[in-house]
Amino acid sequence: MIDRIIEMAWEDRTPFDAIQDQFGLFEKDVIKIMRSNLKRSSFNLWRKRVTSRKTKHRKNRSYGVGRFKSKDQK
Repeated sequence: MIDRIIEMAWEDRTPFDAIQDQFGLFEKDVIKIMRSNLKRSSFNLWRKRVTSRKTKHRKNRSYGVGRFKSKDQK
């Protein structure tokens, strides 16, 4: 389960809302998981990338972005 959460969080087009819907985890919980399971440099890189990404928050996404569904997701 942790691996899937990390995978979804790492994907640019998967919003935190999708993680919350599927696993019941809020953004702050995902950040804690990422911090504890990634190397410090990887976590910092991820945070820097996610902070400026509109696609990580459903309310900020334009309709044209669409919905991304991972090949691992059923």
